[in-house]
Amino acid sequence: MKPTNQTTKLTLIVAVSENNVIGKDNELVWRLKNDLKRFKELTSGHCIIMGRKTFESFPNPLPNRTHIVITRQPNYKVPEGVIVVNSLEDAIEASKQDLNPYIIGGGEIYKQALNFVDLIELTRVHQTFEGDVFFPEIDDKYWEESKSVYNEKDEIHQYPFSFITYKKR
Repeated sequence: MKPTNQTTKLTLIVAVSENNVIGKDNELVWRLKNDLKRFKELTSGHCIIMGRKTFESFPNPLPNRTHIVITRQPNYKVPEGVIVVNSLEDAIEASKQDLNPYIIGGGEIYKQALNFVDLIELTRVHQTFEGDVFFPEIDDKYWEESKSVYNEKDEIHQYPFSFITYKKR
């Protein structure tokens, strides 16, 4: 049960290209080791909320996280321990025991979640890509960049990228 003196902080986490692509054919378009490491560090031990297609893009559920999958499919089959709900609101309710649940995708879930989240943890990949799933524009009327760390292209990372944190105004 959540302590009464603490409030839940709902965070959206996403990696996006310069042209706001987040995926193609239900897969990531790039692989950045430090981005995946950051995702793991931030989300481990927390609830992760996602749409059905995002869940199906994983070979297995991610370790040390409570998976909450949003789908409209009746009787959707998932491994034991995965929670299935029918709406973002139900997913947020199902994650209420976690003080910092994460919204992890996909595109439609991100669009809906922008009205609910307190923080956006964004990895901006400094490259344009072709894709079929896009992240909405971040409106600086509602969001304020609070932190940004630039990472150069190197022998491990094919593209330069930045870790950016946005707080709701």
